[in-house]
Amino acid sequence: MSECTHDCSTCGEACASRNAPQDLHESLNEYSRVGKVIAVVSGKGGVGKSLVTSLLAVSMQRRGFKAAILDADITGPSIPEAFGLHDKAKGSAAGILPEVTKTGIDVMSVNLLLEDETDPVVWRGPIIAGTVKQFWTDVVWSDVDYMFVDMPPGTGDVPLTVFQSLPVDGIVIVTSPQELVSMIVGKAVKMARLMNIPVLALVENMSYVSCPECGRQIPVFGESKIDAAAEKFGVDIACRIPVEPKLAAAMDKGMIELFEGDWLKAIEDKLEALN
Repeated sequence: MSECTHDCSTCGEACASRNAPQDLHESLNEYSRVGKVIAVVSGKGGVGKSLVTSLLAVSMQRRGFKAAILDADITGPSIPEAFGLHDKAKGSAAGILPEVTKTGIDVMSVNLLLEDETDPVVWRGPIIAGTVKQFWTDVVWSDVDYMFVDMPPGTGDVPLTVFQSLPVDGIVIVTSPQELVSMIVGKAVKMARLMNIPVLALVENMSYVSCPECGRQIPVFGESKIDAAAEKFGVDIACRIPVEPKLAAAMDKGMIELFEGDWLKAIEDKLEALN
């Protein structure tokens, strides 16, 4: 074996340096500090992923931690609406400054950059993925304990970009009580494990309706399958969120920080244990 010149482009040797796995993580903005990064994912749209992201951020902020949300759902951003954020993000010499909610949660979303928040984002995949990276590298995230990444549905470009580019500590999978839940959850679980990212919990949204008179839980969309799915995929925590009109109204009115409910307490406890 000849002496190494450290120029792999002219070398055919199968040395350890060439075969070592590459770290594809993007560098965080130099003025930022982010502790744990938790991605909230779903196999399909419309199951309440942004709701769960918002609830977890609000709950961890209430526990005394600094929470932040990186809205990676570029073509369908709903986080600013949930928190009543309509001002545009500003910049400084240090980078882009996130908007801050009433209780102090930092938020960055493409809707905070568009001239009109109803403008569609008609971009191709590489540009969307690049924007998500910039939300990590160019935004000044100051002393964040828990960053929640609201992901687009599915297992396409953006989820892959997030899993490869950000130091994700775990994912929370959101689903609904329907027949395909096991298959859809399975895709998300397998992608996470392919990327060596732990699945922290499953959440079944719209799981039931509570009878206003007797309190009985009525499974209007079919019997819950979340416990069976959690057992099948070896996930320790399975939470259920009911159909709650007040909760939906709080999201629509930008008042999610006023919600009351302990449906995700097991996840919050697990997140706090990670710190």
